[in-house]
Amino acid sequence: MNFIKKSALVMCLTFVCLPAFSQDNFVWKNDLRTKFLNNETVIMEVNIRSFNSQDIDGDGFIQQEQGEVRGTFLNAIDRLDELKNLGVNTLHVLPITPTGKRKALGTAGSLYAAADFASINEDLIDKNSDLSADEQVKEFVKQAHKRGIRLIVDVPACGSYDLYLQRPDLFVSSSAGDPVLPEDWTDVRLLATGTEDKIDTNVYGLYKDFVKYVINLGFDGIRADVAHCKTKAFWKELIEYSRKKDPEFMWLAESSEIWNAPIAQQAVYTPYDELLNAGFDGYYGSFFNLKNWEHAKDLYNNFSAVFSDLKNFTPKKSVIGSFTTHDEVSPILQKGEAFSDMIIWLNATLPLNSYFVDGFQTGDNYNYPMGNKTAPASNTDDDIYFTHRGKIDIFNLSRKPGGNNKELRNDFILANDVKKSVLSTLNNGTFTPLKTNHSRVFAYSFGVDKKAVVTIGNLDFSKDVKAVVKLPKYTKKNELLPIKITDMPKLKHGKIYANLKAGETIVLIFK
Repeated sequence: MNFIKKSALVMCLTFVCLPAFSQDNFVWKNDLRTKFLNNETVIMEVNIRSFNSQDIDGDGFIQQEQGEVRGTFLNAIDRLDELKNLGVNTLHVLPITPTGKRKALGTAGSLYAAADFASINEDLIDKNSDLSADEQVKEFVKQAHKRGIRLIVDVPACGSYDLYLQRPDLFVSSSAGDPVLPEDWTDVRLLATGTEDKIDTNVYGLYKDFVKYVINLGFDGIRADVAHCKTKAFWKELIEYSRKKDPEFMWLAESSEIWNAPIAQQAVYTPYDELLNAGFDGYYGSFFNLKNWEHAKDLYNNFSAVFSDLKNFTPKKSVIGSFTTHDEVSPILQKGEAFSDMIIWLNATLPLNSYFVDGFQTGDNYNYPMGNKTAPASNTDDDIYFTHRGKIDIFNLSRKPGGNNKELRNDFILANDVKKSVLSTLNNGTFTPLKTNHSRVFAYSFGVDKKAVVTIGNLDFSKDVKAVVKLPKYTKKNELLPIKITDMPKLKHGKIYANLKAGETIVLIFK
């Protein structure tokens, strides 16, 4: 090769390599806690084990020996642009810890039956990659951060039976000396946490190592599974430890103001307000009860209580729109597409952090054709594809969440865009119920700076309703901007007249 050609090649390689070098030096500054407390996060709950899996035969589960592919951290990267385009800016990653194989549920073991708190579940790792397990996780984290997507990782509340056999000192024992089963969770055992006066140092050390581990991997926060089964003192010390490492590290408690009992007779119970006082930035609320609210007053009472209560906390706290979670049956199965659409717009027009489960955005009913049938093979002592009807699978290597509801997907994108534009009004306004002519029609507004966001919905999912909503401050000079409607409502004498279809939700902005 002559000098000129060689020089040209070197220059070409140099310019080709420069972008890659720049990407390797990508630096992410965690801002999740600030975003969360300002209700700016749109959270999608994802199970890496199924997030981008390939189920070829359509039975709902993955048989790797037949060429089907389970979800891993590396192939999960391929879906990040999809979520970004949906308006999602935060992922709640379900547990990444190894799962127990004895007394297990499902052929891969429940994600919440933790067998270890300081390593990665091998099911989530691509064994064909030259990268180590930690390196694969870090690559996923980096690629998410490059797209402006923040990451919350789940920490299980209990340990697997396998972990109990290895470390019985970590667990609560019954009077007979046996490990304690929380409620009817047959695949896990209750971890000891001590008392408010004396923290169990063994279990605390386990969780402290987990926190250190996930911060080093690059995660931005933690969602604490069944947070109320540990003491306030336990969480306070652990959260303070994390904040010394990263002041923006966010903590979300799986807790609700309506939960008031321990998960086992021998378990502690810490109410949600004490968890928030211990340092948690937010909690679940009780929005998941929307499915049971038949009258507008039920919705008003819940929303008013939650938002007024949050104002009492210093420092500031927030809440997620827990209308649907992996513990809830798919809204599509419960009350149909209109119910899912209502959940989308409630998230968009309330001062909270929007929250959804992967597959919700396209109407997944989480049907697994072989669910609860005998599996051809198993990685645990359970040979059944154990699943919960209508809920995203957390027990097996299963199909990618999906669906084909394009209208729901389009509304999902629109609502997330709308929320950005009205967030200041929601955050600075006050939840104001509006009077309607029908007990099953709800209407509320948030108003500030001569702007009001009005949301109206029909809680009757079987009948259309002619709704009349009173707007006390409305005048003819007000400008109406329809955001989410089917038929344009009429405004007359300070009232909105709208024909609502069964379960329909409409959103209007008044200036």
